[in-house]
Amino acid sequence: MKASPEPFLTPKNNISEEDFKWWRGIQFDRRDFNVYKKTAEKVFQMFPRSIDMPKPSPNRCRTCAVVGNSGNLNGSHYGPLIDLHDTVIRINGGPTKGYERHVGNKTTHRAMFPMSATNLDNSTHLVLFPFKIKDLEWLIDAFAARYRKDTNEQKGLKANKDLVMILSPAFMKYVHLNWLKKKGQYPSTGIMTVIFSIFMCDKVSVFGFGADKDGIWNHYFEEVLNLSLKRKTGNHPGSVEAEIINELFKRKKIYLYRGW
Repeated sequence: MKASPEPFLTPKNNISEEDFKWWRGIQFDRRDFNVYKKTAEKVFQMFPRSIDMPKPSPNRCRTCAVVGNSGNLNGSHYGPLIDLHDTVIRINGGPTKGYERHVGNKTTHRAMFPMSATNLDNSTHLVLFPFKIKDLEWLIDAFAARYRKDTNEQKGLKANKDLVMILSPAFMKYVHLNWLKKKGQYPSTGIMTVIFSIFMCDKVSVFGFGADKDGIWNHYFEEVLNLSLKRKTGNHPGSVEAEIINELFKRKKIYLYRGW
């Protein structure tokens, strides 16, 4: 498998025009590479210009929990186990309040994109998955709104600007081509989070992925009123991604907790 590019976007790890062409292919925005470069420069002026991401090492064991939103977390009692990990990465808007027994309370990183954005506390890393140029523009606007002096009203996104991390479109392309073998239009936030966590951590535990015990694709925080309805996976190849996660588990690259 081709070597992975660095997962996060920085001035030293910006994307090539070739990577941009792939990225533009998954979005409706037809603006060119020059527009992207100008937008990225604004991002680099506002957010951290380097990412301090420790590499896996035989001298220590950095543990990571990747927590998805599957209904298989209901009744799992995984909460205390999840919170024991050094790093806990949650995906999109999955809540902890009221679900602590099953999903834990600790959050060090929250992977999201604009439609799933949620306010964070001052110690949690916002990990943006930008699927288009507009997502980078959204990030700039969301934080700029908080610092405008002409209003006392709280606007924009509540999060620590110095803890923002932006997944590189080149890494998205790498996952799509090398892991998914071009299946689906692009990878899901979930599979990309699992794969970048393997590069970031020594031991990766995966919770809340896949269907529940009844085969329903649902969320632990939503009631399923009609069990005959299965949640679709949209542009993402859900079955392919599930196979990859199962294969990683079989090869002992990750620990997989299914909730039953």
